[in-house]
Amino acid sequence: MTERSTVRTRIAPSPTGFLHLGTARTALYSWAYARHHGGQFVLRIEDTDVARSTQESVEQILESMQWLGLAHDEGPIYQMQRLARYHAVVEQLIALGLAYRCYATPEELDAMREAQRARGEKTLYDRRWRPADASHPGKRLPEPPAGVQPVVRFANPVDGAVTWDDLVKGPITIRNEEIDDLIILRTDGVPTYNFAVVVDDMDMGITHVFRGDEHINNTPWQINLWHAIGGAGVQLPRFGHCPVILGDDGAKLSKRRGAVSVTAYKDAGYLPEGMLNYLARLGWSHGDDELFTLEQMVSWFDGSHLARSPAQWDPAKLAWVNAHHLKQASDERLAGLVREQLASRGVVAGDAALLSRAAALFKDRCSTTVELADWCEMLFVPVTPPEAELAAHVTDAVKPGLRALRDRLADEATPWDKPGLAAAMKAALAESGLKMPQLAPAVRVLVCGRSQTPSIDAVLALFPRDKVLAALQHV
Repeated sequence: MTERSTVRTRIAPSPTGFLHLGTARTALYSWAYARHHGGQFVLRIEDTDVARSTQESVEQILESMQWLGLAHDEGPIYQMQRLARYHAVVEQLIALGLAYRCYATPEELDAMREAQRARGEKTLYDRRWRPADASHPGKRLPEPPAGVQPVVRFANPVDGAVTWDDLVKGPITIRNEEIDDLIILRTDGVPTYNFAVVVDDMDMGITHVFRGDEHINNTPWQINLWHAIGGAGVQLPRFGHCPVILGDDGAKLSKRRGAVSVTAYKDAGYLPEGMLNYLARLGWSHGDDELFTLEQMVSWFDGSHLARSPAQWDPAKLAWVNAHHLKQASDERLAGLVREQLASRGVVAGDAALLSRAAALFKDRCSTTVELADWCEMLFVPVTPPEAELAAHVTDAVKPGLRALRDRLADEATPWDKPGLAAAMKAALAESGLKMPQLAPAVRVLVCGRSQTPSIDAVLALFPRDKVLAALQHV
């Protein structure tokens, strides 16, 4: 399995639900590997599970990929638009004696498996409808039963073994006697996953396949199908099977257990670069680097240093990584994201310059844009100080200092900027004999509704003069 001149990778989600975190990580690895080698990245929608596939899921997958910034070079390609191609390959395999029609009914197969279990055997299809071959030269098949629509099965080799050098796990060997003749075409004419994926990867020139290690048992079938369809000299893709991501309960993180959609993290205020940084480290490393840009990852990601053991999802670590990228983001960009967050709450925040200034002041205290929006919201809605905070900080001893500050702030000669407000605070402290740890929390509670903020003069500078005076007028 030599390297080809042009690397082509793919991501092929099934639209039976949202794009979950494991698939997003696989997409990242596939995308980064292609970009590292100057290759192409293909997006394929594997929609052959007709009963469960939905257009809503397709749209969510596309939205997730766009938000993550993992742009595809080809696609999206839909499997259900390629049925004629699959049928042609099936007929080719049947003509070559490498596939056959099976008329066994579900009831017959259930009885077969029950008998195998009773004998303590592994439950494998007994090849009852497989035509005569070298291993059974005198075999005669009965007439196909009337009214039974057959499936088509692949005539998997009955002996030997399948071996490949996995990009993650190293050499893997599985004997053909451990696998049976899988169904490649259902009775309704829709191909099964293991067959369609081989035809697609072959037609699309895929050179490297990154996927979860739950697919390891599928790989021998797929390699045998590659040889059957393409001939003995066919060039196989390189496979890399990445360990699953575990939830905080130690069980596999999946659509059905604990995982939420990629877009849910977008809504929760995470940045795509933070999400990708964290996902990358769930199964790959570059020395001791924990924080890096997507550009750095592309330059480093050559397919080595992929972990063989499962990684555990850690929300606190994700928040830490995202906080780093939040601090690196431009204030103008954060302002736009905060505006979206506030709009989802019904809060109109039209002053882009004010939002940028607020983002610059508050972002060091936040790990998500939701938290940043929590800080900025007080600039656009009436603030109601909590009674407990008022009782704790706006005491009779502090009120003279608050009145002194209000009088100075009401003077139009006081500059409404950080230095001017700092000077007004200093004068109010001198007049009242208070200390800053007494006066500042009271001002914060009355104006911001909370007793802890960044520097009070910087915070007050974000508010209009009249709004601050209104907050101080009742003391």
